[in-house]
Amino acid sequence: MHGLWKVFWSPTSRFSLGAILIAGGFAGIVFWGGFNTFMEYTNTLEFCVSCHEMEQKVYQEYKKSVHYSNPSGVRAICSDCHVPKEWLPKVVRKIKASNELLHKVLGTIDTPEKFEAKRFELAKNVWASMEANDSHECRNCHSYGAMHWEKQRPRSKEKMQVAFKEKKTCIECHKGIAHSLPAEAMMQEEDDAPRPAQVEAAPKTTKSMDKFLEEE
Repeated sequence: MHGLWKVFWSPTSRFSLGAILIAGGFAGIVFWGGFNTFMEYTNTLEFCVSCHEMEQKVYQEYKKSVHYSNPSGVRAICSDCHVPKEWLPKVVRKIKASNELLHKVLGTIDTPEKFEAKRFELAKNVWASMEANDSHECRNCHSYGAMHWEKQRPRSKEKMQVAFKEKKTCIECHKGIAHSLPAEAMMQEEDDAPRPAQVEAAPKTTKSMDKFLEEE
């Protein structure tokens, strides 16, 4: 032990090994803290809507949704729905999100027209990701086990209990819950639903899922 202690503090040409390790450890702590602080900053609502593509379109839709304003006063922000809370999956998601910087530079969706043209494709990518992880981010807040069935509206109670028995994942029924549902998705649902003959198809429009559920 004495020999190890001596080696630890033995000097190099300018500094002892111990001083180098202590300085390196301190620098590592500073770097790690800075890295995590910046990563958490990128999870804030302010950061998510700092580019005009998000601020002008999906943010305005989100502000009209129940995730933004509701009777309980609990607000879910972008990262709550789109970024895992676990550290490693969170880092992986951030790495994947770096692709968005490329498209920011390329101006892929820098106008409302370009965004609407891409909306269905972008939405399908998100839906596929959420189906693949069993709506993991949704389940950070929502759980079948915590639901009070008797306090739900009759139609909601019926649908949710069926979903529970069939082990459906949230996104299967709640597409468009925070943003306008793409017109193509609305038309697809209408085509899949049984309807009387000679009924004219609904016009191609976008609609928020909140409004859609209210009408249901």
